[in-house]
Amino acid sequence: MNYRHAFHAGNFADVFKHAILIGLIDALKAKPTPFCYIDTHAGAGRYDLRDEEARKTGEFVDGVQRLLVAANLPDSLRPYFDLLRAANAADANGHLNVYPGSPLIASLSLRDGDRIALCEVQEAETAALRKLFADDKRVGVHQRDGYAALAGLVPPKERRGVVLIDPPFEAQEAEFRTIQSALADAYAHWPTGIYAIWYPIKLHRQVLRFQRWFAKQGIKKTLVAELMIDADDSPLRLNGCGMVIVNAPWQFDAWLARLLPDLARLLARSPRASHRLEWLTRE
Repeated sequence: MNYRHAFHAGNFADVFKHAILIGLIDALKAKPTPFCYIDTHAGAGRYDLRDEEARKTGEFVDGVQRLLVAANLPDSLRPYFDLLRAANAADANGHLNVYPGSPLIASLSLRDGDRIALCEVQEAETAALRKLFADDKRVGVHQRDGYAALAGLVPPKERRGVVLIDPPFEAQEAEFRTIQSALADAYAHWPTGIYAIWYPIKLHRQVLRFQRWFAKQGIKKTLVAELMIDADDSPLRLNGCGMVIVNAPWQFDAWLARLLPDLARLLARSPRASHRLEWLTRE
């Protein structure tokens, strides 16, 4: 793979994805029993927005930086914003120089008794993860294909948890098929687990077949949330992104109904920005 998330760290898709991830983790923390966070495509774990890769694209300017300059940050985004500040606590001037990837977000959010399993296939990113979490006994780093590893990681010994599937989507149709295969196997082993699958949207019709697959597969209690920051009219740019959540926690749809309009208002790239929240399957 040639994909490097450092070029895209802190963009609108990261804000969307990580705000929802924090909400899922908070929902799991509502019960005292331990749980496990599993990341199939962990990346490097943290990204310095001053590095050449981030500055070359500047995608964080229309992403996380919009939240930093917002006149009134909505309550729905307060947990996400507070975690960003925690990730940058070492900066004496309070600057947002570090953008936390999902592994770092999980480590800052989970409790002492919870556990983290990170999969990453690229050697440089795996080395970065091992260095970042060298002193955190909750975290296990696996240099292997996350799809292949997933069936062996579920069900976790805690019997509760969330799996984040956030691949690079270098080939969109092929990626969806790979997700379906891995998810079908994992769901057969652990039908009560929470699975959060992020995907990009250029044209919305390109993702409809994937969304219909959940009903055909018989996967119940599946919620979809989408954010379009631009018009759904060009295959040449990233116009939005979505997340399918299997076994969404109780009342999580009501929480998303508050979050999505706030994200659309703060991150819109055109007046035709929109958001969508829908149950693909029920009980």
